[in-house]
Amino acid sequence: TELYNPSTGNWTTTGSMHVARDFHTASTLANGSILVAGGNNGASILSGAELYNPSTGNWTTTGSMNVARFQHTASTLENGSILVTGGRNSSACLNSVELYNPSTGIWTTTGSMNIARYSHIASTLANGSILVAGGNNGASILSGAELYNPSTGIWTITGSMNVARRFHTASTLANGLVLVAGGYNPANPKSAE
Repeated sequence: TELYNPSTGNWTTTGSMHVARDFHTASTLANGSILVAGGNNGASILSGAELYNPSTGNWTTTGSMNVARFQHTASTLENGSILVTGGRNSSACLNSVELYNPSTGIWTTTGSMNIARYSHIASTLANGSILVAGGNNGASILSGAELYNPSTGIWTITGSMNVARRFHTASTLANGLVLVAGGYNPANPKSAE
């Protein structure tokens, strides 16, 4: 792992994770620690998670997710919990969802998405709900979207994007709209909405 210093424009190495991984997520916790979860290490799909302490530059293991996954998303909820959605493992595209409690280091399952997906986006909206859109379900690229209500743990289908896409980006704008750009769709690779 490396640290970027915006004042100097330089990168420096810091402590290494315990497990090599790609297609994982990284989330900043309220205490400043970084939670890294899941991923793929070339030999297996991972359920493990680690915490980076910026004061010491060291990594420690924390509770493992209930389901090994990669190409998933992670979002920070208003209460500080981390919501991990979908992804895939060695046998399936996933619709399962988990919550990480930073106080206890424990993962718990919550309501599953209506549609299994990986390589999707997740954005936190102004009202605290989480928007998930696009991705792949193992058979096709998706345009569908759904909303997670943190108060109830329930997912609701919402309007679909105009273009199906995966590996796209999403940015929440100052006016509350979510800009989705690019991604993989051979018919329309430059689109944004």
